[in-house]
Amino acid sequence: MKDSNFLKAHNAEYIWHPMAHPAEMKAKPPAIITGGEGCVIRDVDGAEMIDAVGGLWNVNLGYSCDVVKQAITDQLNELPYYSTFRGTTNDKVIELSEMLQEFFEPEGMVRSFFTSGGSDSIEIALRLARQYHKLRGEKGRVKYLSLKKGYHGTHTGGASINGNANFRTQYEPLMSGCYHIPSPYPYRNPFNETDPEKLAAFCIAALEDEIAFQGADTIAAFIMEPILGAGGVIPPHESFMPAVSTICEKHGILLIADEVITAYGRTGAWSGSRLWGVQPDMMCTAKAITNGYFPFGAVMLNEKVAEVFEKDTSGAGAIGSGYTYSGHPVGAAAAVACIKETQRLAVNENAAARGRQMFNGLKALAEKHEIIGDVRGGHGLMTAIELTSNRTTKAAPDKAIAGAIYNDTCANGVMVRVSGPNVILSPPLIITEAETAKVIAALDAAMTSNPL
Repeated sequence: MKDSNFLKAHNAEYIWHPMAHPAEMKAKPPAIITGGEGCVIRDVDGAEMIDAVGGLWNVNLGYSCDVVKQAITDQLNELPYYSTFRGTTNDKVIELSEMLQEFFEPEGMVRSFFTSGGSDSIEIALRLARQYHKLRGEKGRVKYLSLKKGYHGTHTGGASINGNANFRTQYEPLMSGCYHIPSPYPYRNPFNETDPEKLAAFCIAALEDEIAFQGADTIAAFIMEPILGAGGVIPPHESFMPAVSTICEKHGILLIADEVITAYGRTGAWSGSRLWGVQPDMMCTAKAITNGYFPFGAVMLNEKVAEVFEKDTSGAGAIGSGYTYSGHPVGAAAAVACIKETQRLAVNENAAARGRQMFNGLKALAEKHEIIGDVRGGHGLMTAIELTSNRTTKAAPDKAIAGAIYNDTCANGVMVRVSGPNVILSPPLIITEAETAKVIAALDAAMTSNPL
């Protein structure tokens, strides 16, 4: 490996980083991570930090999960690649498809379509939703509904249904026929409603109003994260997703659950849909399906959707979508090993316990630090602090303060993610009680050093 000074000098010379301004990365080079074990990562200078970001919501089993690493090694030695396009397949993807059907049986999922990651999975689900309605003779159902503040990847389709302007404005015009309703976000919403249950009812009314305005027979699907992730960790009231499901079924609109973040135990349940007691028509997963060790994703479909495609005799049910790496045997092998280990360790139970500890700890910090405007979480290891310069006006703090809190938290031995005014925490699901306490303490110290 090149020495530390060389890597620091050259990091931003030839790389454009996702979700970052190229000039900023040159002016303020990012941390260079060179090692990891368990929940701890190590930078190029040898400094160690608890990774309270979990890679990017995906390293649920930490950085030293040997069974997944071994599965990847074994598969590379046996069959490093082959296509699953029409006419060929591989043994590992067959094994994985059966495993996923069993794993997501409570959600009613019976078929899988494999992708290279979360954005790919969203794109496939959007396409399949339109095709489903065309096969049923409802060719006018082409529109999509989604939530403001929702995040669904960065492909053109995903960006079009994203509910955050940061991922949209520089790339418009995007795909037409995409409409957004308010999110059940008690801290900020157009109804000035802080009661989660009442707010959920207002948002449901907005959904029904939008369906009536657009015409139910023009809408293909409603897509939502069971708990909004990148938008700032926004858990809806428990009544919200079940009500959405009922409305979609009533109007013949497919419900797509974006479980790219929430599946495989992060919410304390095995999926966000299961957390809320909902059976969607499709589920999009990725990230933790391979613990982040291999780019891989899956779109899963229920019997209602699968039957329409499989009973088609016209030829229009052929899937005209796919990727070179769909069903990659190495990714499938990694996913099989990862899901087995995820279940063996019952990481959902630890996520629930440590999530409560994290949420309660951060709520206590809010009593101490005026810069904390809101603390969100309480459902597994998905937690966020929203910073503010004024609790009455809810104004966002100066970027320099958020940056200083980030830098000091890292210096205190904990990597966190700052997105706008939000400090987002999504550590590996194997994090211990002691490590969780250290995350809270590091944030406490950083805020003490950077008061309003």
